[in-house]
Order: sequence, then structure tokens, then C-alpha cells
Amino acid sequence: MAEMTVFVWEGVDKKGVRIKGETSAINESLAKAELRRQGINPLKVRKKPKPLFGARKRITPKDIAIFLRQMATMMSAGVPLVQSFEIIGRGHENLAMQELILKIKADVEGGTTFADALARHPTYFDDLVINLVKAGEQSGALETLLHRIATYKEQIESLKGKIKKALFYPAAVVVVGFIVTSILLIFVIPQFQDLFQGFGADLPVFTQFVINISEAFQRYWGVIFGGIILAAFAFVQIRRRSRAFRRRLELLSLRIPVVGELLRKAAIARFSRTLSTMFSAGVPLVESMESVAGATGNALFVEATLRMRDETAAGVQLQQAMRNSGVFPNMVVQMVAIGEESGALDDMLSKVADFYEEEVDNMVDALASLMEPMIMAILGVVVGGLVIAMYLPIFQLGSVV
Repeated sequence: MAEMTVFVWEGVDKKGVRIKGETSAINESLAKAELRRQGINPLKVRKKPKPLFGARKRITPKDIAIFLRQMATMMSAGVPLVQSFEIIGRGHENLAMQELILKIKADVEGGTTFADALARHPTYFDDLVINLVKAGEQSGALETLLHRIATYKEQIESLKGKIKKALFYPAAVVVVGFIVTSILLIFVIPQFQDLFQGFGADLPVFTQFVINISEAFQRYWGVIFGGIILAAFAFVQIRRRSRAFRRRLELLSLRIPVVGELLRKAAIARFSRTLSTMFSAGVPLVESMESVAGATGNALFVEATLRMRDETAAGVQLQQAMRNSGVFPNMVVQMVAIGEESGALDDMLSKVADFYEEEVDNMVDALASLMEPMIMAILGVVVGGLVIAMYLPIFQLGSVV
């Protein structure tokens, strides 16, 4: 499909009034043709200049969630679908998001369904969103489904934010601690080393050990920092490109004390929330399971959900398939069993999601409270150890005198 370009134009309308605005088209000729079709005589048409400073930002899941909420709000207000795209797209500060919305608008104007237009951008719209939009279009309840999708996306992003909050703080403190320790070893310890050379006596073992580390840092600091940066870059690239490595990493993450339990509960919350949303929208259970698997965010639950899909397709009840998987707590299986027997599976799954989202919230707060004194203690031992190592010869010299 040809790339859409935004054009700035000036023209005269049917009443002879000079007006100006913006429009999207493949090229300048088509932009002028579209203006004439609207009854505007174009006088000047040119490409919209790009801003000097980065208004083009990466499109984030939060941007997509806000877009879906805005679409739901527009449709609730009775604004036609195409006009909603125009209003939201033109008003977006992120140029990348603006272009994405206007491309979707152009597809829909060309006769493509909303779901199919979204499907042309799989990087930003997953199967879950596409399936729910398709269900809304087919049932005539697109407005309701958009509200449901937007709510789902907001809840999932909130959950991801809590997980990132729990993991970011200790990682940030460790990085800062490493930088501070490196500065001490490279710039501060050598000053003490020059002082100790005038003592004319053997240094304590601990002090000599720290000085040896300092000398290694002074000599190889470029290699050390370069190696760390290279290792981090290689880790990110391998994780992004290697599915087997990513799977292994996700499985290992569940074995980390405290953090593993947090990730497990988050996966159960995402599984329950996603399946509840799709089931309540009328998407068949078996068709829902593949989208649900991708939403769990962990290889163990992805594989378990896909096995459950195969079992339910063969006629096994969802509760039994969940029990066979061995990854869901008994409480979750029992809630699903009650939902299946009462015909309120979506409500029960929603309650399970609410419960585990609250559990994740509480664990994040508890983890932050637990990690803060622990990290401070570790940093205190490291930095304090360096200080003691440097003052130990001075204390020994004072006791001899």
C-alpha cells in the first residue's frame, strides 16, 4: 500500500472565502482532486514540513489504549467512524501515531472494515483487539466493544506498570551503586594509595585487596564498562531475536524468590482478564485461547494455554483443562468451574482477575518495602567496606604511635 502524506493547503470555497487546512493523500495531485471533490478550489498545496524537534515518538501500548478509548468516546457521542479518525488523528501530538490513525482512516474510507484496517498494523494491534473489533462490527455493538477493549487495555497496562515499578527500583539502585563504587575505585582510592606509600609498612590484607581492585579498574576501566554495555546490548538483542532464549528466560524468571511469585500472579491476572473480555464479547472459547495465550506474557502459561485450547477443542471442559495444565491454583480452577456450571464464566474470570490484580498491587508495595532496606544495607556494606579499607592503615598507624 502506498504511503500517505500530509499536505498543507490554501484554497477558496464555494462562497469565495479563502480557507486553509490539512489533508492526507498519496501525492499532491490526489490531494488537489480530493479538495475539488469537497468544493474547494486549491490555490497552494504542499507537503507539511516536519518539526525540527522530536515530535515523532515511538508508538507505545499506552498510545494505543488512549486511541481506543478516544474512539469509544467519539462513537458514544454519535460521531461517525471516519470523522472520529480525522479528529483524533489531526489532534495527536505524536506524528507517528497521527500517521497510523490517518492510514487506518484511509483504509476505512476505501471500503475496508475497521477490524481489517487494524489487522494491517499487527505491530500495534494484536489478534485480541482485532477479534473484538470484528465481533463488535458483526454484532452492531462496536461502541460497547470499543469501551470494553479500552478498559481491558488500560487495566493490562496498569498491571504491566506495577510489574515494571517493582523491578525498576532495585535495578536502578544497583546501577547507581555500581557507578558510585567505580568512581571511588578509580578516583578516590588512588589518593589514599599515594598516602600509604609513605608509611613504609605493609598494608593490611583487606586494604591491599581493595587497592588491587582499584588498580585493575584504573587499568581496564574502558574494557570493564565497554564489556558491561556490550553484554547488555547482546542480551537485549538475543532476547528480542531468539524465541528459545526468551522462553528459557521467562521460565527461569518464575523460579526467582518473591519476583517469580509476582510474575506468576500477574500472568494469571492477564489470562483471566483477557479470557473474560473475549468471552463476554461473544468470541468462542477455542478461538479466544490463542489470543489469551499471547496476553499472559510468560512461556509457561503460553504453552499451558495452547494445550488447554487443544483439549477444549476436543470437548474437555475448561476447568478440567486448567486442572490438567498444572499451572493454575486450585482457587482459580474452582472459580472457573462455578462459572461454567452457572453460565457466568466471564463474571467469574473477571473476579479472578480483580483478585490477582489486587494481589500483584499488594506484592509490589511489599516488595518495594522489602527491597529498599535490603539494597541500602548492601550498598552500605560495599561503600562502607571501601571506606574502612582505606582508613584501616591509618587506625593501625595511630595505635602503634
